[in-house]
Amino acid sequence: MRVLVISSIDSDAIAKMSSEHDVKCHVNPDEATLSQLIQDREVLILRSGVFVNAGVMDSAPELKLIIRAGCGLDNIDVEHARRRCIKLHTIPQPAAFAVSEMTFALMLALARRVLEAHAAWSRGKWLKTQLKGRLLYGKTLGIIGAGNIGSRVGQLGNALGMRVLGCVEYPTPERAQEYLKKNIELTDLDQVVAEADFLTIHVPKKESTKYLVNADVLANMKKDSFLVNIARGGVVDEKALYHELTEGSRLLGAALDVHEQEGDGKISPFADMHNVILTPHIGSMTVDTYKDMGIRILRILNSFVAKQGESQVAQEALA
Repeated sequence: MRVLVISSIDSDAIAKMSSEHDVKCHVNPDEATLSQLIQDREVLILRSGVFVNAGVMDSAPELKLIIRAGCGLDNIDVEHARRRCIKLHTIPQPAAFAVSEMTFALMLALARRVLEAHAAWSRGKWLKTQLKGRLLYGKTLGIIGAGNIGSRVGQLGNALGMRVLGCVEYPTPERAQEYLKKNIELTDLDQVVAEADFLTIHVPKKESTKYLVNADVLANMKKDSFLVNIARGGVVDEKALYHELTEGSRLLGAALDVHEQEGDGKISPFADMHNVILTPHIGSMTVDTYKDMGIRILRILNSFVAKQGESQVAQEALA
């Protein structure tokens, strides 16, 4: 197969793939470059960071398969891919472990004021008695989007002795019962927001989730609470969040792994705020996740090739 890889993936997977297929790699190309690179390709492999629109797909008349190494499809024109009968595969499982652990890394860093302590002590300031933090134990964890990643976050919250509330886009009584087995109480968005000491976000980016966490939602958050967005930039209205953190009285702090503007040269409006932690969309960026993703990419590709071969044999038998 003629394969194009446009995101950074495990080097062992690239080597194995290259021994069996015609593989080109070009990380994060712009649209014009991508349209050139993809022209003769049958398979496209990517993560986030590059948008594959209808024009890009139509530059590749032989494109048959897109593998999105992750859980989101917001950077792919899904409807056009379906119209073209291009197979779409996501790989959500490995990221769930990495993103859920990163969520707690950010929550703990916020609660215990780790970055403030590091910055002060790096300047020789020993602020032992001034930097009182907060416990996670005994607090309420609110999860907006208690799906694959969010439910894993809830289980980790249980392990730390937190009460866990969650909401999903399509709740049912049956689903609520399943979540209760994980000690996650499924309820509505309003209750999750109002009762959470730590509010975490794990929803896909789409029209219905744009600015889902807006000024009204922030105004309904519990006093002295924390917000963690590790979903997608644009789910949180950053202007409203900035106003709440500078002028409001609800939030003690926030952590943002995803941002409305991402990439080299962009400066976050929260950059100088002592109670905000900023990371560059690294929720799933672990060595272990990369290796697992690479293994699964190879399985998907090999399975697709095998099915293509079976289909070809069947067509020849009918001819």
